[in-house]
Amino acid sequence: MTNPTLDSNSNLPVDFKKPEALAEFASIYVQPVIWNDMDAFNHVNNVVYYRYAESARINYLQEIGAFSDEVTTVLAQSSCSYLKPVVYPDTLLVGVRTKKLGNTSIVMEYCYYSQTQQTVVATGDSVLVRLNKDASAKVAWTEAERDTILAFEKTANYTPEF
Repeated sequence: MTNPTLDSNSNLPVDFKKPEALAEFASIYVQPVIWNDMDAFNHVNNVVYYRYAESARINYLQEIGAFSDEVTTVLAQSSCSYLKPVVYPDTLLVGVRTKKLGNTSIVMEYCYYSQTQQTVVATGDSVLVRLNKDASAKVAWTEAERDTILAFEKTANYTPEF
């Protein structure tokens, strides 16, 4: 079995074709479903979707260059709506985008697309808050950071709320 050639700027194969359901998501994270993700009901456990979102969120933040030694982001809220059960084997494409860009926060939106089922199987969102390095005070997004996020989202013809 050969591994697909990956794009050097993402975790996607070079010949990747984005499903229509993910057209307005600039960041797509490839998440293989492993046997251990399933529960006694023989489908992916609900808690696992939060782990998938975390991996996809970190990938998004890396893509926009949001990590630094001066600030950190903390997860303030998250939710997930389960639309269809997912079972092993499968690979989910997790679309991530900035739904709303606040002064010191960002609302991220997730769309979980099953390659096996060829449909959206779950959706979710989360709120991240930016803090200084010792987590004692909120930190506003700079104009340059806001511009970077907006430019990244524009690559998928999407504009976040403010």
